[in-house]
Amino acid sequence: MSADSPTLSSHESPTRLTSGLIALFAFCCGAIVANLYYAQPITELIAPSLHMSAGTASLIVSLTQIGYAFGLFFLVPLGDLLENRKLMITTALVSIVSLATASITHQPGWFLAISLLVGFSSVAVQILIPLAAHLAPDESRGKVVGTIMSGLLLGILLSRPISSIVAEHFGWRAVFGAASVLMAIVTTVLAFTIPRRQPAHQATYFELIGSLGHLIRTMPTLRHRSLYQGLMFASFSLFWTAVPIELTRHYGLSQTGIGLFALVGAIGATSAPIAGRLADAGHTVRATLIALVVGVFAYTPVLIHPAWGVGGLVVTGVVLDFAVQMNMVLGQREIYGLHAASRNRLNAVYMTSIFVGGAFGSALASTLYEHGGWTLVATVATVFPILALLHYLTVGMAASKKIA
Repeated sequence: MSADSPTLSSHESPTRLTSGLIALFAFCCGAIVANLYYAQPITELIAPSLHMSAGTASLIVSLTQIGYAFGLFFLVPLGDLLENRKLMITTALVSIVSLATASITHQPGWFLAISLLVGFSSVAVQILIPLAAHLAPDESRGKVVGTIMSGLLLGILLSRPISSIVAEHFGWRAVFGAASVLMAIVTTVLAFTIPRRQPAHQATYFELIGSLGHLIRTMPTLRHRSLYQGLMFASFSLFWTAVPIELTRHYGLSQTGIGLFALVGAIGATSAPIAGRLADAGHTVRATLIALVVGVFAYTPVLIHPAWGVGGLVVTGVVLDFAVQMNMVLGQREIYGLHAASRNRLNAVYMTSIFVGGAFGSALASTLYEHGGWTLVATVATVFPILALLHYLTVGMAASKKIA
């Protein structure tokens, strides 16, 4: 690590966040979180190569997200205790090795175990985001987080078309090999440019993990926001895990075609900076309602008029992404304002709930599709945002208004 790298104490005024650093944060977040999604559109290629059944193949995505949830819960809270940059680099190094190993393994059991480790080691992104929140002034925190989240969300959405196209031309193993190289580049960038931050919080690791329960019990906003985004992300992951199967089997699309489909879905990432600005302007309550309502109606084109074909799926993908990303940023802006010294732990709880929801949605995809096709997938996926909206209307909205 560079001895000349900038240092930020936990007590320092948040004045160091330049536009260049924001762009760097956004790029790193996108590159790291992409590790979770490279496998999603190419499970139909990985499974036969490793002699996996169709049902087992969906575990690739689920285990990656479960690993990420474990990392969020057990590693990210350390951002409130340990020097942040060193923690990020350590996890990134594990990610490099995991991705490289995934590119050469031939055993299905080993590949599933590595998928779990890829997810577990990709949590550096969730240490970067609270660090950005610490650096940002209060009056523009939502805008900054929203901008960085747009990079993260583009990483999620662009990872699929990139993975599909690379897999079709060079094989699925090249996807993981290239991802390992990209992570090596990102780790080098982090080592020389990201400010060091040593938190003032003093506790043992077990006390730190134990404090997560206290935060959950005493902060209803954290509980509500975690529930909404967990449900929304279950719908999101169910859609994006099942739609490559539908596009391949029902419409005969190639991996490049699936990649182009996912590329169009990236339009939904535009809601992240919009959500941040709305939150800064005091419109969190109304914007959350809009996001949840849009999520409820996202599947309308494919449920009411299946004859719309791929066009209906495109509309659903864009609208769903827009709603999910908007609600995510609104939630982050709200929980980061609860307690500054606990931002990494708050983020750990929030993001863990999201990826538990995502893992649940992904795990359902193959079973639902095999038993009821796309209609059953879309029907079940619609239930999740409906539950979130009902809770928000009956409980969460009143709580948000009190905070506002």
